[in-house]
Order: sequence, then C-alpha cells, then structure tokens
Amino acid sequence: MKPRIAIFSLTGCEGCSLAILELEDQLLAVLDAVEIVNFREGMTERAWDIDIGFVDGAVSTPGDEAEIRHYRESCKVLVAIGACACLGGINTLKNHQLAAEYRGYVYGERAAWFPTTAARPIAAVVKVDYELPGCPMVKEEFLRFVKHLLAGRQFRLPDYAVCVECKKRGNPCLYDRGVVCLGPMTRAGCDAICPTYGSKCEACRGIVSPEALAAAALNLRDQYHVPQEEVLAGLRLYGAYQEEKLP
Repeated sequence: MKPRIAIFSLTGCEGCSLAILELEDQLLAVLDAVEIVNFREGMTERAWDIDIGFVDGAVSTPGDEAEIRHYRESCKVLVAIGACACLGGINTLKNHQLAAEYRGYVYGERAAWFPTTAARPIAAVVKVDYELPGCPMVKEEFLRFVKHLLAGRQFRLPDYAVCVECKKRGNPCLYDRGVVCLGPMTRAGCDAICPTYGSKCEACRGIVSPEALAAAALNLRDQYHVPQEEVLAGLRLYGAYQEEKLP
C-alpha cells in the first residue's frame, strides 16, 4: 500500500501548505508514490488513518492544542513544517505584549469570544519526529525529505550556518555594509535567498546550535560591536523561545 499522507494547519498563514501545491509537476511525481488522505488546501475528503502528517502553524489557542494532540494520535510520523510550527514563528510576538492589548487590537469588543494562549512551536506540546523550518518552508527541501523517507534513508537538516551558503553564492557580507544579519547563527538550507537579494537574514530557520550561537554572538560583539540585545531582538521575530539559548 502507498503511504497515507496528510497536511494540516494550525495558527498561521498556511503558506507552507501552499508551498507544497507550488511544487506542481514535481508533486505529481510524488503522488505516484503516496496517497494524500487529508489536506484542506487541496481536497474535501478526510481520513484519519495516517502514516505521515505534516503540520504548519503554531499552537496559539486552546483549539490548536487539542488539534495537534489529535494529529499526533492519528499520525505514525509527525513533521513540523515552517517557522511557525518549528519555532513558534511570527505568532510569538504576542508573547511580549499584554494579552488585553493584542486581543483588543485584533478582535475589538468581541475579544472574549476568541480564547488564546502563548504561542508555541508544536514540539512544545507533542512529540515531533522531523522539522522542516523556514518562512515559508523550502519546498525543494520538503521534496528531498519525502524522497528520503520513502526510500528509507535518514534525512538531516544542514548543520552549518547561512553564511556558508552566502559565501558559495559570492555574496558580499552585509556586515561590511553595517547591516546586522543573523546568518552567522541561522541554520542553512534556504540557499541564502534573503542576503542574495539584499535583505538580512532574520533566522526563520532557527539557530544551528547553542554552541554556534554562542560563538557567533561573541564574534559579532568583538568584530562588529553588535550588542547581544540586538541579536536577541532579531531572534524574537520568529521564535521568542530562542532567547533562552543565547549565551
């Protein structure tokens, strides 16, 4: 039997789910080897006997928490896709505001109708077997992951920083232009797309490791005089929990 695949979404823009659909012809080749049985963006039918479940979005409401527990129970393998699912994502910005303020801003006088919790990555609630980070998830990496899984091969994310990919592409270092970029501590795998087009890396793929973060923070302080507080503020954009890993 073909492996039964599902794609789910919690709180987020669902851009990572759409990235799967953007694979187009490549996705058709994958469909020859799997059966998609639950995918709100692509079909109306739903089944709950699932071999591999992919989830985007953060746990940001009591409903999200109930849903992710249901997904975990229904899936033999659970994969977090995208910055929201892996890191908490943009949603974690609310964790640094008073609940009454952001709830009032978003929902107005009906805020009480919509319960909320602190935003968290899904691994803070249930066991996650694999993570494919990024904002959005790198669709080519998703395709490689699926091929590895179907072939029974072990899949690993890059264990080096975005700076390596920048060097390979011949990009000038943004620090030489006075731009604080988080590439030195961020996990590679995006082909340095943001610095290549002139934008700083904002760590949407998370940090490589606590050790790499500590080394990068020291280097930025000593070589470029970047205070740790500025690095912390940058990491907060996609995952407030990353602050705990700062040296």
